[in-house]
Amino acid sequence: MYLKSITLKGFKSFASSTTLRLEPGITCVVGPNGSGKSNVVDALSWVMGEQGAKSLRGGKMEDVIFAGTSGRAPLGRAEVSVTIDNTDGALPIDYTEVTISRILFRNGTSEYQINGDASRLLDIQELLSDSGIGREMHVIVGQGQLDAILMANPQERRGFIEEAAGVLKHRKRKEKALRKLDSMQANLA
Repeated sequence: MYLKSITLKGFKSFASSTTLRLEPGITCVVGPNGSGKSNVVDALSWVMGEQGAKSLRGGKMEDVIFAGTSGRAPLGRAEVSVTIDNTDGALPIDYTEVTISRILFRNGTSEYQINGDASRLLDIQELLSDSGIGREMHVIVGQGQLDAILMANPQERRGFIEEAAGVLKHRKRKEKALRKLDSMQANLA
């Protein structure tokens, strides 16, 4: 499994549709200050389900939508799509190529898609967490996060390791199952 491409349209500094095509192996995004490198990383986090505007270096979620310049009007929506090569079947879905998309409109409504079909955020999170990647996995380490990981106390480090190892998804599923069980027991009483 590897990231084949990422397409940004109206996302932060990317007003026009821009597609980055990637090859298997290590990819480096380089460029001068202010050229949009961090915005590419933010877009990747965002399409995988990031819900915190601060994690995306903004004050509110609407800040991811292109705000306009002196020569270009603001846009009404931001859209990011990632295409993942799934020929190895790492994602639990019967496609050799999987495209995940997220659209945010200026009025605050969002849409998520998997291969063009309407999806929920939960569907995307579960699809990605089963493969070891996703919003809460440490596959993207931002500039400020590296210090936090290095300076973490033992309990925090354990949390990072559990997330990277995929323990968190099982813990969340267990908690959800326990809540359902409690609810059913309450209904029987």
